[in-house]
Amino acid sequence: MSNQRDLGASGIETPPLILGGNVFGWTADKATSFAVLDRFAEAGGALVDTADVYSAWVAGHQGGESETIIGEWLRQSGKRGQVKIATKVGMLDGEGGTKLAPARIAAACDASLKRLGVETIDLYFAHQDDEDVPQEEVLAAFDRLIQAGKVQAIGASNFHAMRLKSALDIATRDGLPRYRALQNEYHLLSRHKYEGELQDLCVEYNIGCVPFYGLASGYLTGKYRSEADLGKSVRGGRMTAFMEAKGPAMLAAMDDIAAETGATLAQIALAWLAAQPGVTAPIASATSVAQAEELLGCWNVALTRAQLDRLTAVGA
Repeated sequence: MSNQRDLGASGIETPPLILGGNVFGWTADKATSFAVLDRFAEAGGALVDTADVYSAWVAGHQGGESETIIGEWLRQSGKRGQVKIATKVGMLDGEGGTKLAPARIAAACDASLKRLGVETIDLYFAHQDDEDVPQEEVLAAFDRLIQAGKVQAIGASNFHAMRLKSALDIATRDGLPRYRALQNEYHLLSRHKYEGELQDLCVEYNIGCVPFYGLASGYLTGKYRSEADLGKSVRGGRMTAFMEAKGPAMLAAMDDIAAETGATLAQIALAWLAAQPGVTAPIASATSVAQAEELLGCWNVALTRAQLDRLTAVGA
């Protein structure tokens, strides 16, 4: 496909949208999850993002539910050759300890491989930084997985610039694997967790940024425009902060661009992200095929420099 992008130096290519798997087994049941995955693959989607901790926050769940559904879909669909999988370690405690303890990384990787039914995790993220474990030990643990063929490339999620830079320096010094991707929160209404030093590092070191919360938990779809809209989903309570800040002004600017382009607000929000320096592709999840269809449409939205700049200025 002509819209393929290199995800940093990971060896992975993807169009400018990655499918988020956080909803699978949570707000999307198995049948819906399969249908969304089918549509994503049919459209040419290449990378699905999940984590071992999805969805341990749900009563009666223990984590691994999303990976299990993706694994079943891979087996039934036969799409493993087409679709690559990113998953994460570091937020689900269990065998081997907590966070990024080397023994925990090893045990969690084996558990994820089993649930996913694959031999290799294409992109394995440290889900959060762990300052209690020397970075040399964390990278050495990941190196063992790469040497064993269990992981192709590694990424960092929820890292600060100083810690990412030190991990890169240690990798260079000790001949250990480098983080090839960064997954941090980043969207039109929250830019401080990526822009600045982290963005500069991604550009300099060819690290592919794959931001999450690209739609601000749904606010940037335009679904929540007044207090009366807050009851529309379980995420409604998160919208008040956006409504009281730059949210209404951003939606107004996006409405204007929607009128100019014919794109939806969700497509505009994702297209803006995909156009930012260092960003390979935003991650977005869908709880219906119709939602997936809309998200996939962002691939065909080409915002002009003037439109991109307008959006950037509103959120500055």
